[in-house]
Amino acid sequence: MNKNIRFIVAIVVIILSNQSNLLAQSLQVGAVTEDYYRRAQLLGKADTNVSFTVRPIFPKLSETQPLDTFFPDPNEVREPSTDGHWKSAGGKLTIDALPISINTQINSHHPYGWNDGPMIPAKGFQTVISGGIFAKQGIVTVQFKPEIIAAVNSPFDNLNNKQSEIIFARYYDVYNNIDLPMRFGNDLYGKIYWGQSSIRLNFKALSAGISTENLWWGPGIRNSLLMSNNAPGFPHLTLNTSRPVKTSIGSFEGQLISGKLSNSNYAPLTPDKYYFGNNLYVPKPDNWRFITGAIVTWQPKWVPGLFLGVSQVQQMYGNNVSGITDYLPLFLPFSSNSAPDEALRKKDQITSGFMRWLWTKEHAEVYFEFGHYNNSKNLTQSFLSPNTSRAYTFGLRKMIPFGKATDENILIGVEVTQLQENSVAKVRAGNEWYVSKSIRQGYTNYGQVLGAGIGPGGNIQSLNVSWVKGLKRLGIQLERYVHDNDVYYYIFYDSGDYSRHWVDLSAAVSGEWNYKNFIFSGKLQAINSLNYQWYTKVPNDILFNNGVNAFNFHMQLGAIYRF
Repeated sequence: MNKNIRFIVAIVVIILSNQSNLLAQSLQVGAVTEDYYRRAQLLGKADTNVSFTVRPIFPKLSETQPLDTFFPDPNEVREPSTDGHWKSAGGKLTIDALPISINTQINSHHPYGWNDGPMIPAKGFQTVISGGIFAKQGIVTVQFKPEIIAAVNSPFDNLNNKQSEIIFARYYDVYNNIDLPMRFGNDLYGKIYWGQSSIRLNFKALSAGISTENLWWGPGIRNSLLMSNNAPGFPHLTLNTSRPVKTSIGSFEGQLISGKLSNSNYAPLTPDKYYFGNNLYVPKPDNWRFITGAIVTWQPKWVPGLFLGVSQVQQMYGNNVSGITDYLPLFLPFSSNSAPDEALRKKDQITSGFMRWLWTKEHAEVYFEFGHYNNSKNLTQSFLSPNTSRAYTFGLRKMIPFGKATDENILIGVEVTQLQENSVAKVRAGNEWYVSKSIRQGYTNYGQVLGAGIGPGGNIQSLNVSWVKGLKRLGIQLERYVHDNDVYYYIFYDSGDYSRHWVDLSAAVSGEWNYKNFIFSGKLQAINSLNYQWYTKVPNDILFNNGVNAFNFHMQLGAIYRF
């Protein structure tokens, strides 16, 4: 443990010894302009030292120094305006208006979609409105950007209907140990979050403070194993680099957080289900959860464009926190709950290693992330049996010149994520990803998974092809998404009926288009859900019967105004 502490201290000293400009606005995870910077990096037009594995990023600190974080395209035509910018007489205090955004989503049949922050899985119409200010004086920055969500939250055909009691019993065996409700109550849903807000002290390349911003750790684009914008942001203390820190062996980026997670206070299904007269729902402890995590990314100076990193998060109930290993994730192996004292302490841990390799000459990138959930094996044992509680994401993207005179390109992207366990016995033992018998809310915040949005036991394969020109993008997306295969095999392992995987086949058209100070975005997606909710055409006949299919239309529309 002492070696780990000395390593962290050494990294901080290296960071403090490097010079940097003061911090600018962070770029919200999932923003249209964020992907513009990543695409520009493929073309060699943005700072190639930025790994895009520790987000949000601070693009104004890149070597390319764009004139404005939110107007990165030098070819943009914008309306000049001073209404959103104010500076004190002495120039020490500056206040900027942050972009105002409105995003809407509609599902025609059942909930679908992820990586949408405060939005909830719901049928019908929902919208999120956000805006705010950014203030800076000296080394202090304050960003206030709350988010307001309103959702119709319409009823839909869900697992509460057309299933046998044994299916409900096994469903609850798993979902009693994760805060992942199928529907967020029976009424209209509304909430106000702090959103992408923060208060920071910034010194050279180091930034420290308190934040509720969404985080994204790892190189994935559609899914991340540890941190993503699938759930609302949570309040956390942060110590992070604001730019890559160059050393004699390469550059480093990193972040250390400690925060508080919240419960949704909704049951897995509404109303509750019963089995032999007993209520299957076991209420979760009404106790707040403490989360701490760290990520370190290294770019070896001998291999340009290569980024290697490790990340780890762990959570405990707040009243069980004690000792430095609880407050600081030191990349130690997980301690199994076999010992009595460990059983009382109740800790969950996720660890991942990842790489991203950027090839600017080929206008391409390839990336990979491999993680373990509550793996009690040491490093050697993990290498010898890597499939224990593992999950992974890999993908690649390439820009192909389409019209050099007009700076147009075709962007091709492929990504695969697998969270499914390789043994039903592990699911029965509670080893499914993000599910926990120790921390019974699982790895969630306000009822949504903090990591990969496809959820426990999910698998997905994605293909995207887009035309891009600056901030403008028009594209198509094809996906195959398998819902919670772990629960599926657990439910049907006695019968041997493995013919009804719940699989979503979808095709979508999407795009972003900038016009003066506006950015408009949209997505139209047709989804054919095969064996929806594992239903059979003959209710309660669960053996070798044809499944029920469902069609869902998913639409997203958004608009952003930049000052």
